[in-house]
Amino acid sequence: MTEIKNVELELARFRGRLFVAGVCVGLALLLLAGRAMLLQVLRHEDLAARAEANRTSILPIVPNRGLIVDRNGVVVASNYSAYTLEITPSKVKDLEATLDALSEVVDIQPQHRRRFKRMMEESKRFDSLPIRSRLTDEDVARFSAQRFRFPGVELRARLFRHYPMGETGSHLVGYIGRINVAEKAAMNDWEDEDLANYRGTEYIGKLGVEQRYERQLHGITGYQEVETSAGGRAIRRLNSRGAIPGNTVMMSVDIRLQWLAEQLYGNRRGALVAIDPRTGEVLALVSKPTFDPNLFVDGIDTESWRELNESIDKPLLNRALRGTYPPGSTFKPFMGLAALNTGKRNAETSINDGGTFTFGGHVFRSHGDKGLGPVNLHTSIVKSSNVYYYSLANEMGVDLMHEQLGPLGFGRRTGIDLEGEVTGLLPSTEWKKRAHRKPEQQRWYAGETISLGIGQGYNNFTMLQMAHAMSTVVAGGQRHAPRVVREVQDVVSRERVPADRSSLEALLYKPEHIEAIRRAMHGVTQEGTSTRVFAGAPYSSGGKTGTAQAVTIRQNEKYNAAKLSEYQRDHSLYVAFAPAQDPTIALAVIVENAGFGAAAAAPIARRVFDYWLDGRWPSDEDIAATQRGESAAPIGAPRRAADVALPGSLPPEPGIVAPTRMAARP
Repeated sequence: MTEIKNVELELARFRGRLFVAGVCVGLALLLLAGRAMLLQVLRHEDLAARAEANRTSILPIVPNRGLIVDRNGVVVASNYSAYTLEITPSKVKDLEATLDALSEVVDIQPQHRRRFKRMMEESKRFDSLPIRSRLTDEDVARFSAQRFRFPGVELRARLFRHYPMGETGSHLVGYIGRINVAEKAAMNDWEDEDLANYRGTEYIGKLGVEQRYERQLHGITGYQEVETSAGGRAIRRLNSRGAIPGNTVMMSVDIRLQWLAEQLYGNRRGALVAIDPRTGEVLALVSKPTFDPNLFVDGIDTESWRELNESIDKPLLNRALRGTYPPGSTFKPFMGLAALNTGKRNAETSINDGGTFTFGGHVFRSHGDKGLGPVNLHTSIVKSSNVYYYSLANEMGVDLMHEQLGPLGFGRRTGIDLEGEVTGLLPSTEWKKRAHRKPEQQRWYAGETISLGIGQGYNNFTMLQMAHAMSTVVAGGQRHAPRVVREVQDVVSRERVPADRSSLEALLYKPEHIEAIRRAMHGVTQEGTSTRVFAGAPYSSGGKTGTAQAVTIRQNEKYNAAKLSEYQRDHSLYVAFAPAQDPTIALAVIVENAGFGAAAAAPIARRVFDYWLDGRWPSDEDIAATQRGESAAPIGAPRRAADVALPGSLPPEPGIVAPTRMAARP
């Protein structure tokens, strides 16, 4: 029996299905249109950038680091180009196997591996790290032929920093080194613009001018947009912006004077700071012993680091900024000025120097068992009377001394344009309360004040502070923050921008008081403790010798250098200025454990003045005698300073490792 279909019902069902299908197709088309709208319109820029990134790379172009030159244009920090072999650990499956295979192609020594592993510990695995630097052309050719065997290993041409003066001025100029983890973390807090400018940069200034003027020396990073293959190799350059080299930093320091002063120390330890009192410009900033900053440029080897770091002479310590010492008798002119300024003494006030000063049952000695008799301010400085200043300290008290001497810069940072300066210590009753916890230790005892008058006791200052104070006094109270950089020259416009030379608030000393101190210090060179040293000088100068204890001598025990080890003997100090009536240079110098100020420190000052004021360079015989502490006035025939060739070195030859050993002390 044949079933009769309901045509109308079938048509209705068909139309319903067709409608549902149409709706589905419509919805699908709407979804596709919406997705296309999202991709092609709303997210067009983002996705286009991503697509472009799949075939392009933005490579930073690190700028050439700026030069550092001295006040006369002598280059003390420059650059040279060389190839390095670098490994990105994250791209290497078996690092040890890769290193073994590489050593068959390029000479890789155990010290190279140790340095590489140390850098790995300090860096991230995706950082590119050098395994060998300064490759020869032969090394480059051999690796290039075998490059396909070493994924994650590549050749790079980069600039190396070079310090042609070697150890001369190393604490002043500083050095650069690889950015460590802590420095990278600190850089994350920089402004986005500054952080972007350091993309691709692996080395920054670590010390001295290199550190303080990092931003000026770095330059502006460029970029190169390149098309890359699926394997990441560059195919062609699409766009680029060249890097702008760093600016030239011109120091106020005369590197020839710096070299001379360092030579005069020989193998002795100490510091010297010379300042132009008219401007605050630093003319020399010496710390001995020095070190070779070239050792640090590509990562110092373990043996050299141990030798520098563990040496009893502490060559890495910047003694000019961070070494603090009791000033000894070099403190007396400043004490004398404080006495005049407060009215505690006038220039003619006379006391009797009997050789000792007794306070609270304790005997403070002056010149052994002999006294100087009646002494006034002038005689107290010329003949270096201790009794005069013992009694003056007792009259003034510690807090008045702190009030008067603090503004000269004692116990305060001078504000020099270098990192790492310490404050030193100018004591006060308030300081002692802060420094100690126990009540009996917080109390200031009157007997502690006495030795402060002759620059002993708690007094501890840097040579920078001493030179700054001397400069302020001879400038009549006018103060300048010391500056080691004179100006910065823009590498593009060639415009020179002077460093900040803003004057500090002047100290209101009476001219007659300043003149009394000047005359007395000039008298030191004419009839006092440095007469022999400055005999025959073609200029006039003023100075004050000082001898400061390195260790405390027990009461009633006489000092005997022969019974003490070298590091326990007294320090030799000298503060000075020249010419006497219109000073253009003021300095402070210390030779550690070298005895009397006139024996070691003053002869160095004399030869610095000879160079600066008269253009004379000491004879080799005279330099040797000064190094031994056996000189007074110069001996031998001096030379014209301009005729003496400066030390200098060329960048190391490719593949040659620079010497890493320090000169041993005799």
